[in-house]
Amino acid sequence: MTTQTWIITGASRGFGRALAQTALAAGDNVVAAVRRPDSVADLEAEYPDTCLVATFDARDTAAGARLVRDTVDRFGRLDVLVNNAGRAVVGAVEEVGDEQLRELMDLHLFGPAALVRAALPGMRAQGAGTIVQMSSQAGRMAFPGVSTYAASKFALEGWSEALAGEVAPFGIRVMIVEPSRFRTGFNGADVLEFAEASDTYRDLLAAVRADMAGTDGRQEGDPERAAEIIVSLVHGDEVPLRLPLGREAVERISGVHRRGLDEVERWAETARSADFEGVPASVRPI
Repeated sequence: MTTQTWIITGASRGFGRALAQTALAAGDNVVAAVRRPDSVADLEAEYPDTCLVATFDARDTAAGARLVRDTVDRFGRLDVLVNNAGRAVVGAVEEVGDEQLRELMDLHLFGPAALVRAALPGMRAQGAGTIVQMSSQAGRMAFPGVSTYAASKFALEGWSEALAGEVAPFGIRVMIVEPSRFRTGFNGADVLEFAEASDTYRDLLAAVRADMAGTDGRQEGDPERAAEIIVSLVHGDEVPLRLPLGREAVERISGVHRRGLDEVERWAETARSADFEGVPASVRPI
């Protein structure tokens, strides 16, 4: 198995840490990009030759170039970039303010986009690379109370799908990972943010808030098994554009597609009637 060099953001816990541990155990090089270097000091101590800890805020769009440069300086190349850092805000649209919405967009879209742009020139030059975008089943579906989180993940997925087509000719692969609930600390009280409940939506979202707050430690997904799957795929010959992870993700995302197709078919004739009559169908390059 060829040794790969990884950058993994948010490597201090959850999926990021599980991925770092799994990749290191497989003999790969890992740059653990974290806000608190002490959170992964044990990994660097266990793998002093193959683990580099880098202080990095995933929201900082100016820091990506330095992170990539430090990676190449230490290990000679960058093979795998994992945009993993993330968190959620729970609240109705009217309860979540502009600052919270922008902060999540910075964390889940603008920061990852800048880091990808920094990584691409080197990957193009070597004719190979894999970009792993840690999204969510909420990147394909939304429900009341998670508009902010879903919006940021929907945006990441659309951006990444276009990216995949642009970089494939250069030997670069893109994989969007869409987990359901995993025991990552995502639902922990120190991570999950709740907007202040309003009188208007308090009762409507009470069950959602309780569910999101009460599931920590009881999620069915195993982060270590997920990491093994992702590392195995990265080392393989083929990666899917989208990878739902967990039984719930498979079932819920499949259901979204079925309902969406049913709705398109139900309103198809109405939709088609919006076109000019007698105009040939569009011919697109892709």
